[in-house]
Amino acid sequence: MHAPSSYDYAVIRVVPRVEREEFLNAGVILFCLQQNFLQSHIQVDDQRLLALWPEIDLPTVHNHLQSFPRISAADPAAGPIAHLSLRERFHWLTSPRSTIIQVSPVHTGLCQSPAPLMQHLIHRYLTL
Repeated sequence: MHAPSSYDYAVIRVVPRVEREEFLNAGVILFCLQQNFLQSHIQVDDQRLLALWPEIDLPTVHNHLQSFPRISAADPAAGPIAHLSLRERFHWLTSPRSTIIQVSPVHTGLCQSPAPLMQHLIHRYLTL
């Protein structure tokens, strides 16, 4: 068993009407530099999102949310940001924004393996 690795994570949120400060968790980003791991997972409850804002443009929201896993995976089709280093991509994805798609503050911890931790975060933040 190897020494624990430090990790950072943030929760991706949809904030349909920024002025109301209501949000719905829509994804998780996990970064572990020591284990060369950067992954984003998106899981949106469309019915809950429509309850917050019935007029929301779901296809546009889904399209913007899907940029997180594409950039995390360094998909060349995701544009120039996908070509940055792991650390730079994580910081770009978690930078504060005042748009309909926002991220929580970054949280840190230690783990043995980021893959099971990612499943734990998905269950904790995205499962009802």
